[in-house]
Amino acid sequence: MHNTMRQFKAEVFQALAHPTRIALVEQLRLEELSVGQLCEKVGIEQANASQHLAILRGKHIVQTRKAGNQIFYSLRDPAFGKVLEALRDYFLAHAAEVLELLRKEQTAARRDASRPRVKQGDRA
Repeated sequence: MHNTMRQFKAEVFQALAHPTRIALVEQLRLEELSVGQLCEKVGIEQANASQHLAILRGKHIVQTRKAGNQIFYSLRDPAFGKVLEALRDYFLAHAAEVLELLRKEQTAARRDASRPRVKQGDRA
């Protein structure tokens, strides 16, 4: 793989490296929305949304359409929504593994806690 492609991928992941930007992309995966609608759905102020949307626009993840005095945002390519779905699936698959390991650790800890303890001087 060429370094150019790696750089492109790194920049895309860098653009997603904030929970607010992920929330914005998740909303835009579903439909085109105005800045005001995005703010309402994500629960952020317009100034904050504008900063995050500028980053996403700069990395060509979202595109804009102006209608009157409103700006509407949408994903530049619907395939990007599938990328987020794949990341979600990856997270859920591994979250289940981690939860299973934690359950095993908890069971072992309970088992160890219920065993009688041997004092240092009591060993033969």
